[in-house]
Formats: sequence, C-alpha cells, structure tokens
Amino acid sequence: MQVRKGDSDAEERLVALVYDDLRRMAHACMRRERAGHTLQPTALLNEAWIRLVRDPEVDWQNRAHFFALAARAMRHILVEYARSHRSLKRGGERNRIELIDALLVSEDDLDKILFVEQSLQELQQWDRRQAQIVEMRYFGGLTEDEISAALGLSSRTVKRDWRMARGWLAAKMAR
Repeated sequence: MQVRKGDSDAEERLVALVYDDLRRMAHACMRRERAGHTLQPTALLNEAWIRLVRDPEVDWQNRAHFFALAARAMRHILVEYARSHRSLKRGGERNRIELIDALLVSEDDLDKILFVEQSLQELQQWDRRQAQIVEMRYFGGLTEDEISAALGLSSRTVKRDWRMARGWLAAKMAR
C-alpha cells in the first residue's frame, strides 16, 4: 500500500475519500457529549486514523473492510478512555443501559462502554459474527448495508443477526 510506504500524496487522496465518513462515525459515537469534554469527535477520528493508516499491523483490503476496522478502532479508543477515567473514579453503582444503534457516551456513563465491551467479548465467544455486527453498528454507527458489504453478508442476515445480538445483550443487561 502506497500510504504505508510514506507516500503523502496517496495519504491525501485517501483522506479525501474517507474523511467525511470517518467524521460521521466519530460524531455518532460522541453525539451526546457535553461541551468541553476531553474526548472530542476530532480527537477520536485522529486517533482512529493513526491506528488505521499508520500502523503497519493493520491490513485492510477494501473500503468496506476499512470502515469495519474504523469501527473497531473507535471502540478500542473509547474503551481505553473509559477505563482510564473509571480508574480515577472507582466504585459507583451499575446503571441501566439502553442498547441503541450508535454509542452515545457521556462523562457520567463511562461504565456503559465497559459493560458493553465485556458483554461484547462474551458474545464473541458465543457468536463471532454477531459480535462483529454489534461492534460495527454500536461503536461505528455503520448501517446494515455498510455492514453487509464489510462482512460479505446479505442485508437479511445482518438484520437477523443484529436482532438476535440485541436480544442477547438485552437479556444480559436485565440480569
């Protein structure tokens, strides 16, 4: 890949192709943040960019795969952020979490990210594909069609797996 070889023109072309979509994903993750929050959508986008483009370990094959990996990178960034801030707070009661299509994080609900992360790891052991769909939908804000393209699945399969995964997670949250 030309970008990984240090070709700045190739990186500029790539930025032009994907920046708006990455910005949309970052805003979906940070939609309910209060003003002045220490993690802004731009910072989330920039950190994800570094992980996606500048890390030689990350190997994406096409546009759909790139955005699937972007969702994963944003998930990991938010989990790292929540863990570091939670370690400062320690304690507190568990709050009820509503599972929706995109992650909405606030300073007061950092436990939500950690709970979803733990649940996602459990789901991954049970059904890896459903866990990937939750990750792309919840952390990346990808549509079912985008997920279908990224995973090479039919829209119907993605919808069915999303419904099943949401049901599994909702049951876990109820406990």
